[in-house]
Amino acid sequence: MRASDVVPISEARARLTELAEEVVGAGAEKILTKNGASYVAIVDARKLDYYHTLEEEHASLVLLDDAEVGLRQVQGGQVITEDELNRLLAG
Repeated sequence: MRASDVVPISEARARLTELAEEVVGAGAEKILTKNGASYVAIVDARKLDYYHTLEEEHASLVLLDDAEVGLRQVQGGQVITEDELNRLLAG
């Protein structure tokens, strides 16, 4: 990321089309700042779709890992009765 990729939001209003073209054409993501702090980003829509796909894949891997841990616990005899579960869930 270069200094030119960080743009105050007040400036971005006037340059939105230009900034969008830089993002799509050059692949340069832009960070828009508000009061000197990061606020939002302009990212190529295809890259955003890719990020969302990665996020979904990560969530699936976490679920699979949790399922594997649960299966190991069942195989190791670490189980509770339905009544115990209900008491734990009731808090």
